[in-house]
Amino acid sequence: MQIINPATEEIITTLQEDSAESLQKKLKTLQKGQKSWAKTALKKRIAIIEKFSELLAENIEELAATLTSEMGKPLQQARNEINGAKGRIKYFVENSQKYLKDEIMTRQEGLTERISYEPLGVVCNISAWNYPFLVGVNVFIPALIGGNAVLYKPSEFSTLTGLKIEKYLKEAGIPDDIFAVAVGAKEVGEQLLKMPLDGYFFTGSYRTGLYIYEKVAPKMVPCQLELGGKDPLYVAEDVADIQAVAAGTADGAFYNNGQSCCAVERIYVHEKVYDRYVEEFVKEVKSYKIGQPTADGIYIGALSRKSQLDFLEKQVQDAVKKGATLLSGGKAIEGDGYFFEPTVLTNVTHKMDVMREESFGPIIGIMKVKDDKEATKLMQDTEYGLTAAVYTTDKKRAEKILKQVDAGSGYWNCCDRVSAPLPWSGRKNSGFGATLSHAGIRAFVKPKAWHLRG
Repeated sequence: MQIINPATEEIITTLQEDSAESLQKKLKTLQKGQKSWAKTALKKRIAIIEKFSELLAENIEELAATLTSEMGKPLQQARNEINGAKGRIKYFVENSQKYLKDEIMTRQEGLTERISYEPLGVVCNISAWNYPFLVGVNVFIPALIGGNAVLYKPSEFSTLTGLKIEKYLKEAGIPDDIFAVAVGAKEVGEQLLKMPLDGYFFTGSYRTGLYIYEKVAPKMVPCQLELGGKDPLYVAEDVADIQAVAAGTADGAFYNNGQSCCAVERIYVHEKVYDRYVEEFVKEVKSYKIGQPTADGIYIGALSRKSQLDFLEKQVQDAVKKGATLLSGGKAIEGDGYFFEPTVLTNVTHKMDVMREESFGPIIGIMKVKDDKEATKLMQDTEYGLTAAVYTTDKKRAEKILKQVDAGSGYWNCCDRVSAPLPWSGRKNSGFGATLSHAGIRAFVKPKAWHLRG
């Protein structure tokens, strides 16, 4: 399997993909090791994870350079991701003891009722390329703390990062028979679905998630899917600082090249502030520096996948054909690397693909609305349900709108945001289950009820 730098199209290295035989061997090793890992004191497991976080900090430049080279995000954004992962690990380190220890529910004469939490066993983590550290630590960190072994499949677009994660986990003290990396693309993923694993945790597209769910269902094991989104954002007429809101929401749409499941994907703006907002939004987008992600000050690097260039151009063409106005960008940038111009479309409608299908790139449609009712109706009009955002000075107004939108996260005066104490979960085609928060800690264990008389 060739690892290609998306910013230069040069081959970084070639890796040997796993075979069905090598995967079975890794699984047997993990199955044997997991039993002793589960018996390891919780405090010791947590301490090892804390050491892993320290190693991320000590080696941040090496890790950021690797991530940028294979995935294409600007170097500073790669550093930001690693620091963000450290923040999430801190939450798990500080809170896992509280949520995994035995709980006494009833204590009276002759009867004690208790809940204990036991590991699932060997879990499969099929992870994503867009934020390999962030979406990775959401799963493998609480899984390991919970006493599980992990068979981790990084995306073929971030495999080198996955191997670095393995290196530093084991340097921190994770035993060799507790964490293993499955190297490969689609075929390796197919093999994992056939194997007798004790849980599946996938981050990626709706279509792939649906396929995994259908394949895993007969196993009767836990399966969680963190899938895509078509995340809406509404700007009301009472916002205090249009320029600041335009800049902040543009960042929500274009950070990491728009390659985020919770990136802003469609924007609705009240007609009273629409013209000013669009003017400031376009001004902000046109100020973005595009180029080699290793250069200073770059905001827009290369897309990770070459195929996405054609997909985005087709979305633009479909929108323009149906009456949209192209205010900036709209096409791939000529030359080496998978670069696409930051693209802003107005006069969009829900008959256009750009307002219905996940873009996952530096492209946004902005639509004028006359009031909250119209904005809410349009925000609701989607098969996805990951996040939704409202910008207004009135908190109650925002909460009223957000309660009507079936999404896993609601944002007031912010967007494109994840916080470790809060659950990260989708609705509808955005998946199900939860990572992060106490729910994410307990996603990797199974409760046992103890009825103790005497």
